[in-house]
Amino acid sequence: MSLQLVAGHQARVAPAVPFASETQSLSSLFSRQPVERIAAGAAVFWEGDQANHIFEVVEGTLRALRILSDGRRIIIGFLRPGDLLGVSLKDHYLYTVEAITPVELRRFSRHRFESESARAPHLKEQLFSRLCDEMAAAQDQMVLLSRRSADEKVAGFLLMMVRDQRENRRPVVELPMTRLDVADYLGLTIETVSRTITKLAGNGASRRSGVTRSPS
Repeated sequence: MSLQLVAGHQARVAPAVPFASETQSLSSLFSRQPVERIAAGAAVFWEGDQANHIFEVVEGTLRALRILSDGRRIIIGFLRPGDLLGVSLKDHYLYTVEAITPVELRRFSRHRFESESARAPHLKEQLFSRLCDEMAAAQDQMVLLSRRSADEKVAGFLLMMVRDQRENRRPVVELPMTRLDVADYLGLTIETVSRTITKLAGNGASRRSGVTRSPS
């Protein structure tokens, strides 16, 4: 699903300023590893698995999720090219990661990373920075879900997607995830998400373009 934000309603986001030396250091570490391909719908790892590897996303989109004791699914975030998976100070993965689209990944042994970072402390600093980013993303989701109406949640989600797609100069938000994914991320129903997107289009804030994915 793609949504085009109408002029006057799109977020004004300052361009990101990359820290070239830091990015190159972590990227070069993963770039020596072979690319692995994961089919859409397949899990990269499951919550509770031994955290033996860290992954870098090369292509595609994934969802990080947890299953509650009553069987409900909670999506805690979406991951895209350049993101790292399995970044944790724990010995076990804290959530399940599944591919939404066909995905390409690079895998790096956590034990090897710890050995590399012992010789080059700046790598550990960069990984810690990624952990901080992950915590900030979790805080953003808490703000998004706290005491906001359905309209505010969906609009906030779309604006967050705009910020995450800064390199896209067109006022188009690519949503490879399904409406069910968006609903499980925002704590809403599919019907509410669909109704709210239709309402935003009716108000002139957005319009649908491209192919719509199945809600399931």
